[in-house]
Amino acid sequence: MDSDSIECVSSSDGLDEDDIHLHHTLHPYSHSHHHPELSASKPRNGNNNSAVNAPTATAPSTSVHELLECPVCTNSMYPPIHQCHNGHTLCYTCKTRVHNRCPTCRQELGDIRCLALEKVAESLELPCKYYSLGCPEIFPYYSKLKHEALCNFRPYSCPYAGSECSAVGDIPFLVAHLRDDHKVDMHTGCTFNHRYVKSNPREVENATWMLTVFHCFGQCFCLHFEAFQLGMAPVYMAFLRFMGDENEARTYSYSLEVGGYGRKLIWEGTPRSIRDSHQKVRDSHDGLIIQRNMALFFSGGDRKELKLRVTGRIWKEQNPDAGACIPNLCS
Repeated sequence: MDSDSIECVSSSDGLDEDDIHLHHTLHPYSHSHHHPELSASKPRNGNNNSAVNAPTATAPSTSVHELLECPVCTNSMYPPIHQCHNGHTLCYTCKTRVHNRCPTCRQELGDIRCLALEKVAESLELPCKYYSLGCPEIFPYYSKLKHEALCNFRPYSCPYAGSECSAVGDIPFLVAHLRDDHKVDMHTGCTFNHRYVKSNPREVENATWMLTVFHCFGQCFCLHFEAFQLGMAPVYMAFLRFMGDENEARTYSYSLEVGGYGRKLIWEGTPRSIRDSHQKVRDSHDGLIIQRNMALFFSGGDRKELKLRVTGRIWKEQNPDAGACIPNLCS
């Protein structure tokens, strides 16, 4: 990696050359680890169900929610809810984990369903488990899982590639995390000018990558550029991800261009949301892919040193008049 150098600047800056930095510092998103689905909530639409809506948890409401909490994984139980001969319950996913033995009394578990507890669960309304992150919704017990899988308030995973980073959080947190912990370059502007230099283009490792965050239109975008092995030969790929949800990502477009000696490759597309993992986007080939022979042709010279310059821009489809970039609000 010492032989590589990378440059990435906005259109308003001079060209600054930096080395690739690989960092593995983790800062997991800090939030409470209690189970919000087991918490009492305030009434909605006049519902007077004291097991859920009491502002202050009472003994009866606490006991109901404790009955619905699996003693193994501590998550809320959904049908089928199993019980042993002594009446102890656990969720169906944990039944195999305990080798068919009750975790409370160690008696053998059969195939007994706790139908009464399943009926109790059907009568409850509970807040989304992401309520502490801003989701105000309350759902019937069995509708929660479907909503939570798509909830816009669910945290994002760190978009940094090349390390097993487990940090999660909202967008401002992840921008600060990328800047401070991964030492990612931050740029303001809707155009980019990226140069990748490698002294030996035949030596490609899967850990050869770079990431730059761009701020424009009041949003943040991740520009990925990396080399990896595709079949028997290395390829070079550039693609953009939007730091936000899929629906908003589709309101933007971007272009990438690379070339030299009278030839060029152009890619236009829609940025993928960081909800899609880096590997998923890369493996789908949703971006500008440059084969090694073409990359060496663009580099010229003796075709032994790789020198690629990738330029591009971002624009907003739904508002063509929004040409001015908003100053960096995230740094």
